[in-house]
Amino acid sequence: MKKEEVEKLLHDKVEAGEHISPVLPEGIKNYLIDIDGTITEDVPNEEPERMETCEPFPDALNTINNWYEEGHIICFFTSRTEDHREVTENWLQKHGFKYHSILMGKPRGGNYHWIDNHLVKATRYSGKFTDLVERVVTIEVFDDGKHD
Repeated sequence: MKKEEVEKLLHDKVEAGEHISPVLPEGIKNYLIDIDGTITEDVPNEEPERMETCEPFPDALNTINNWYEEGHIICFFTSRTEDHREVTENWLQKHGFKYHSILMGKPRGGNYHWIDNHLVKATRYSGKFTDLVERVVTIEVFDDGKHD
C-alpha cells in the first residue's frame, strides 16, 4: 500500500457526514517498529553522530520491506527526538526501508504497557527478524468480572 493509500484509509473515513475510526482490511497489520536496537544497533539520542553511520540489520530490512510489499502498514515508532527526524528519514531512505510514517519521541526506558481500546499484539525483538510465529503467553488484562 502506498503512503497516499494509507493516509486515505486511516484519515478519510466518513459515514453519514461524520468522521469515523478506521478499520483495517482483513489480514492487514499496522506495524509499529522501534529503530534503535531493533533494526540497527542501539544508538542513544546523546550520540546523534552514530545515527548517520550505523548499519541496518539485514534481516530487519528484508522482513520489513516484505511486510510493506504485502500491504501492511509500516510505522517506525522511536525514542529519537524530533531534532533527529531528518537524519532518521535520510538513514531509512539511504538503506532502502519502505515505510508509511515515523512517530518520534516514544518514551525511553522500556517496560512498556500499552492500554488501548483496540487489540494490541507485541513482539519482543531478540536479535533476529523472521516471519512471525504464534505462541501462547500470559498477559495482564483489566478485571472485567468474567473469569473462565
